[in-house]
Amino acid sequence: MSVKIRLQRHGKKQKPFYWIVAADARSKRDGRYLEKLGTYNPNTNPATIDLNLDQAVQWLHNGAQPTDTARAILSYKGALMKHHLDGGVRKGALTQEQADAKLAKWLEEKAGKVNIKKEGLSKAQEAAKAKALKAEKAANEKRAAAAVEAAKVEEVAEEVAVEETEAPEAVTEVANEESPAEIVAEEAPADEVAVEETPEVVAEEAPATEETSEETEA
Repeated sequence: MSVKIRLQRHGKKQKPFYWIVAADARSKRDGRYLEKLGTYNPNTNPATIDLNLDQAVQWLHNGAQPTDTARAILSYKGALMKHHLDGGVRKGALTQEQADAKLAKWLEEKAGKVNIKKEGLSKAQEAAKAKALKAEKAANEKRAAAAVEAAKVEEVAEEVAVEETEAPEAVTEVANEESPAEIVAEEAPADEVAVEETPEVVAEEAPATEETSEETEA
């Protein structure tokens, strides 16, 4: 029987979650399996992998062939390295202690690389968050400045409207104040002329009366 180490899909739609299983190569991808070796969650950054290293290596010893994705996961977790070192022990190229020391050193270096990657991701996330916060602050300040400018424009418009409303009333009041004076000014000269012309008429008429008297006496 040919055995494959592969991923079996679980989880929700658009949020996959995988089991790492050893299964018969003839079975369906999500069908029956021989043993569950771990889990793989690609929804986190970096991806979360939980693997039973010893059981995975044992299946590799027994001839199980991993798929491409499963091989990448096994390499990432050190299963392929352990499988290679165990082969060297069987051949007598090195002792079990040497193999264990090399594996521990490799896992430590791998953990250091993973931690550096996590720190880099954390810094990148913090930088992106700070940038987004700065952009949001600038947008808020711009929005507030625009609101203040709009308020000033509205206030000026209201003042202009009030001034335009008061102007006709002032003109009407001035016109009302000037009308009586104009009437008096126009009427006053007529009276004076009448008064001044009356004595002249009397003066012109006086000699005629005197002549009439003289004619009567004669």
